Amino acid sequence: MPYDLGATARLTAECRDPGGTLTTAATAVVTIGLPDGTTATPAVTETGTGIYQADYPTTTPGRHTVRWAWTGPSAAYTDLFDVREETPPAILPFADALIQVNASARDHEDLRFWIGATTLAVEYFVGPVAVRTVTELHSVGTVRALALRKVPVLTLTSVTPVLSGGTSYDLADLDLDEATGIVRLLSGGELRGPLRVTYVAGRRIVNESITAAARIILQHLWRTRLAQGRGGLAGGDDLTDPIPGLGYAIPNRAAQLLDPDDLPPGMA
Repeated sequence: MPYDLGATARLTAECRDPGGTLTTAATAVVTIGLPDGTTATPAVTETGTGIYQADYPTTTPGRHTVRWAWTGPSAAYTDLFDVREETPPAILPFADALIQVNASARDHEDLRFWIGATTLAVEYFVGPVAVRTVTELHSVGTVRALALRKVPVLTLTSVTPVLSGGTSYDLADLDLDEATGIVRLLSGGELRGPLRVTYVAGRRIVNESITAAARIILQHLWRTRLAQGRGGLAGGDDLTDPIPGLGYAIPNRAAQLLDPDDLPPGMA
């Protein structure tokens, strides 16, 4: 499961000789590849014969690679782990999700994972719900308007040129349609690109239909998880026709609850 940013990732691995026996190595090194391309080599300790451990305080969100290497005997092992953003988008409070699925204490981290999956599923239909900052490159020439890709938009932060000598725009000179993400000059003039646009997207107030749909989707995904290996869906549920990109992940009643907030055509 992903680690929270700043939490310590405890990494473990086993060194075995060619015959498969746990063996104390002459040297042991673990190298962590960070998402920004840098590496880290935390101290390694042997906690039992051939069993090695390293603690790494996380500093960067994203996917990390892990490579263990031993000599005497020569052995290696690779793995990976993920680190969440500082404030990962989540459509439901953990306490509400816990009540919805009645998860046991041992399943808390797994539940956090499925809250993230539920967030992405709901936002597939209605756009950003969790508030977040978005930065986009718009490779345009001269245009009357820009269409931001994540809606609804709450505020514009900056509109700056990508190329040196390009035109910068004062936010006071721009009009933003929050629902469609359309940005225009108040003067009616043309915008000259390419431009880098930073803005805040999401919803300050989440209505009950979106929250209800999120609870239904979470419960459905949780039941599907519990049903793995049982040959069916725990508790039963109503499924949609296949949705491109989502398959059967969304129950009918959840999709219907999201209908009033669906993205306008061309905004998915």
